[in-house]
Amino acid sequence: MSRHGVLPEADFYCPIPWEPLEIATPAALEAAIAEGSDALLDRIFELIVKELEYAAPDWSEAIGLRQLTPDSIADAWFADRLTHDPFQWAQRNLQEVERNKREHHTVPWRYAILRLHEAIETLVPQFNDADSRRFRQGLARVFIDNYAAIPPESIRRLLALHRAGILRILTLGEDYELQREPDRTLIVHHRQRCEFDVFIDARGQKALKTRDLPFPSLRQQLLACGDDIPDVGDDYTLQAPETVRGRVAFGALPWLMHDRPLCRG
Repeated sequence: MSRHGVLPEADFYCPIPWEPLEIATPAALEAAIAEGSDALLDRIFELIVKELEYAAPDWSEAIGLRQLTPDSIADAWFADRLTHDPFQWAQRNLQEVERNKREHHTVPWRYAILRLHEAIETLVPQFNDADSRRFRQGLARVFIDNYAAIPPESIRRLLALHRAGILRILTLGEDYELQREPDRTLIVHHRQRCEFDVFIDARGQKALKTRDLPFPSLRQQLLACGDDIPDVGDDYTLQAPETVRGRVAFGALPWLMHDRPLCRG
């Protein structure tokens, strides 16, 4: 089951270590931040557009990048895939990825998006509330789809299961209900009801708060500081309370996702 009915694409070939960005450089991003939080996402998106036009001009023109916004780019990104059978798309994508690996060919727009996600993620704490919501609903979906590519062998297994008649994809959309019961799980969507004896929830981790910490003593100390979300430094050590500052490393993804929504990449 999938909200949008698409499969992840296969890992693509690219140089490692990553090459530096040409347009969305640290200096350019800092200059955008210096102008203030109002319209910051739109200024950052302009840098993203210029980076992609520099790296992949043909693709940028084909997708109509200049006409897109941080809010509409996700729809454009998925539009072609949503018009194709997901398994046929996966087969073609797998063939492309394997060919590119043999030929050591990097798809420039995929590589640019991959490098951009780490650079842009550092700016998320600077967004105001409105831009944070816009980012998560639009641009973040593009970054996540790009870095969530899976090993080609996993795609081969999905295709084999589909050919064997074992696997199909059910598109749920955003408006569905999930009900867990002791001996079954029920999914209600589009006025349909699906029942499963075994249900695996693979929707990924969600952002959690201090009150959700499974360590009672640490949870009480952090709550006493008044922090709804643990305060973590650049080296991932807790900054409060004073007794643990710099001594407790805190790299648990669900508690980092508030300020680093792409950290799973």
